[in-house]
Amino acid sequence: MSHAAANNKTETEAATNSSLKQSPPQPANSHDAKLLNGTLARTNGLTHAASAAVNSSSSGYGSSSAAGSGAGSGGATSSASSAAVGPGPPSTALPLPPSSNGLQMPYERFRADDSSYVPIGQFYAGRSVFITGGTGFMGKVLVEKLLRSCPDIRNIYLLIRPKRGQEVSARLTELLNAPLFESLRQEKPKELSKVIPISGDITSEELGISEKDQNLLCRNVSVVFHSAATVKFDEKLKLSVTINMLGTKRLVELCHRMLSLDALIHVSTAYCNCDRTDVSEVIYAPPYNPDDIISLINWLPEDILDQLTPRLIGKRPNTYTFTKALAEHMLLKEAGNLPVAIVRPSIVTASLNEPFAGWVDNFNGPTGLVSALAKGMFRTMMCEKNYVADMVPVDIVINLMIAAAWRTATRKSNNLLIYNCCTGQRNPIIWSEFVKHAMTSVRKHPLEGCLWYPTGDLRMNRPMNTLNCIAKHFLPAYILDGVARIMGKKPFVVNVQNKIAKAVECLEYFATRQWRFKDDNVHALLNTLSPKDREIFVFDVRHINWDKYVERYVLGFREFLFKQRPESLPASRKRMLRLYYLHQLTKLVAVLLTWRFLMSRSKRLNDLWSSFLENALKIARLIPFL
Repeated sequence: MSHAAANNKTETEAATNSSLKQSPPQPANSHDAKLLNGTLARTNGLTHAASAAVNSSSSGYGSSSAAGSGAGSGGATSSASSAAVGPGPPSTALPLPPSSNGLQMPYERFRADDSSYVPIGQFYAGRSVFITGGTGFMGKVLVEKLLRSCPDIRNIYLLIRPKRGQEVSARLTELLNAPLFESLRQEKPKELSKVIPISGDITSEELGISEKDQNLLCRNVSVVFHSAATVKFDEKLKLSVTINMLGTKRLVELCHRMLSLDALIHVSTAYCNCDRTDVSEVIYAPPYNPDDIISLINWLPEDILDQLTPRLIGKRPNTYTFTKALAEHMLLKEAGNLPVAIVRPSIVTASLNEPFAGWVDNFNGPTGLVSALAKGMFRTMMCEKNYVADMVPVDIVINLMIAAAWRTATRKSNNLLIYNCCTGQRNPIIWSEFVKHAMTSVRKHPLEGCLWYPTGDLRMNRPMNTLNCIAKHFLPAYILDGVARIMGKKPFVVNVQNKIAKAVECLEYFATRQWRFKDDNVHALLNTLSPKDREIFVFDVRHINWDKYVERYVLGFREFLFKQRPESLPASRKRMLRLYYLHQLTKLVAVLLTWRFLMSRSKRLNDLWSSFLENALKIARLIPFL
């Protein structure tokens, strides 16, 4: 930790009330907060008919306290296990009131004469923010954006887990030395001292935060961003529940104790309701009671859980989307009177503009596959080419999160708002166009050390895709590894192909299906911003130029993932030209060998070929006389 940050933390600790109560207030019971149009509706504010409808919709659940029947215990009764296996009510949401126009609360368009309007940057002035997942892909961009665009922010507390013997202060230093913060280090170095590490672990009781740091947070924090999650699609159910559900539950318990909390923003995923085709900005009833799933992971052995996982997740493709759906409903029940909003991004990809175009720090999602394509190692996958590829740049998501917190705090409401942060409705791009742009860009800005000329096809014929995968992925991989062994080098291509195949398997579900994510709340929120705030906190996806974006995306992962400088591009382009001619020559040789093989097996085909050559020769002889 820097000296300034340490002093800052000491000063805020001194201001903390040492007599702050440790136990959270008792949450409202199951009749105080119910599922209604994805909102947190209090029954004392509903009409009798609405209350009856809400009670009817939730009749499939047994009542449970906000503390969770299995969250802190190692066992459960047989009745709990019975409830855990039995599914809850169907995934439906109550219809929106006719007057709502598809929105969950009234939105007023920005008016220049509105003297009550508080600019977003001004709202964050003097406030302290707590962020979970701050060392992740989205968390880093969030920290950088808050420091750069909200210069009067007081402090940013980051929940950081000690890792591999590395203290949280060392991890924070490493984080702030990343290329992402380069402009801040040069232009506003003092802003970095506002970032204060909080040692903790999302998987531990009370988030692993010491009593002293809990008091510090409860006294000073007024905005919380919860982005910590496991995003591994093939994560074990136990760990996925622990991080995505129990972590959320423990954070909410901490938020209940915060003295001046104005907004809690929970980051979910648009695909948490991927078992539906049309997804509105509402919370749908989950297939199971979240508390029963928590009880289940507490008392069942992990090997039994692994066997039950396919049955539990049902139509969802993985534990990630399953636990994210349950976490939303649990948040709805546990939040009580907390000012909460949920942001659901679709597939999060490299930055559009901020802090600079194309920034990315991981190979997740499409990034890994486009990188493999750029290396010439990925050439075929199962994908419906005419379906929408709903991906959204990371800075778009972060700007929406910041604006959503501002809106939640400045317009108090009983409603729990959901924002589907997607591009499919306002500015769609289909998979074939995305691959076309990617193919053009990786050929224009090639990687160093490409193994082959980048080409590829999207298919919906599984046998044909499997055949091409064997012929174009694994057969060349085994040949190259064999050559490497002969030359005394370490083979690696087969291992890389296995990893690519695993990534493709995870993405295939989303590339062969299509969803319609409604984003009315996002659009309405955009209209409440002043023109200046719209320029600073850009989340209007209609402004994305996909051709230019994908080109910057490719340049981004070339620089930030493969660590290749722009100065190496001329040499890489020369190599790409050689690979192109080699690719064309290989195709010609393949065609000739195939033709030769067919002719040797068919006399009729041989006769036709001889007749064709004879006629072609006669025509060629006549050309001088024409």
